[in-house]
Amino acid sequence: MMKYGSILVTGGAGFIGSQLIKKLAPCSKHIYVIDDLSSGDKNLIPDKDNITFFQDTILNTKLLSSILPYIEHVFHLACRNLVLSIENHERDLETNLYGGYTLLNAIKTYAGQIKRFVYTSSASIYGNADILPTPESYHKIELPYAASKFAMEHYCQVYYHLYQLPVTIVRLSNVYGPGQLSTNPYCGVVAKFFDAIQDGKPFIIYGDGSQTRDFTYVEDAIDALMLVSAHSKAEGQVYNVGTGTETSINSLAQKIGGLTGHPCYPTRYSPKRPTDKVIRRAVDTSKIQKELNWRAKFSLNEGLMKTYEWIQNTTHK
Repeated sequence: MMKYGSILVTGGAGFIGSQLIKKLAPCSKHIYVIDDLSSGDKNLIPDKDNITFFQDTILNTKLLSSILPYIEHVFHLACRNLVLSIENHERDLETNLYGGYTLLNAIKTYAGQIKRFVYTSSASIYGNADILPTPESYHKIELPYAASKFAMEHYCQVYYHLYQLPVTIVRLSNVYGPGQLSTNPYCGVVAKFFDAIQDGKPFIIYGDGSQTRDFTYVEDAIDALMLVSAHSKAEGQVYNVGTGTETSINSLAQKIGGLTGHPCYPTRYSPKRPTDKVIRRAVDTSKIQKELNWRAKFSLNEGLMKTYEWIQNTTHK
């Protein structure tokens, strides 16, 4: 495993950010974490001597200027999520785009030792894609969240080409697994289904359940983030991270029901929400496989089993 110097993780109190920090902590000199806790949970961050947490926003340039001179790697995960972006377009723009731009500019100004800036984008930029599995060359922007994430990708490319800032963009697809707490109202469907069974409530599926997603186990996603942070070929590149496999929400419900000993678990269907635009999703991962030799190690069945084992062994609800 690569040894890191000092790292900045934005959005580190969220699901993916906190799991990334757990993986980075043993091999890093120091990790600085910035999270405003608008949807994160500070308790998810390991309590270690080499981790410093700031409850703050990435728009705080004074804070950024005090941290960045020591930083060699930045993992930028802070964002307003898909649901919140619909509720407040302005906050979505402020955090996802202007916040990201502010961070890029601060890195250019203060982070003289920077080795890699990893930006976690989203498969949401593909919208209801006409090409499946969807390659990195495609986009269909249909929601404000996708617009702000895609616009931030463009600024990453600007700073790469104009200032030689070593950026890599990773488009994650429906990440799930240990650490995804259903107490966060914006968590993914996997955590919500497991929580429904624990509480004896029916699964809630929006629409008819035939819509598909490309579910990515969190350990695979984190391995990809760490790989692109260290690989010379990844600089300036954009990579999909997923499995390339479509799974319908109905099928997911059946898998989780069967796994937990409830093969015919009650399901309630509700009308689609404004965010429910995507009918089918699967991302093409051939680029990252060919260039960096990365591929997902965990099938959906394996990932769900590991997630269920974690739920059984944790005190979290």
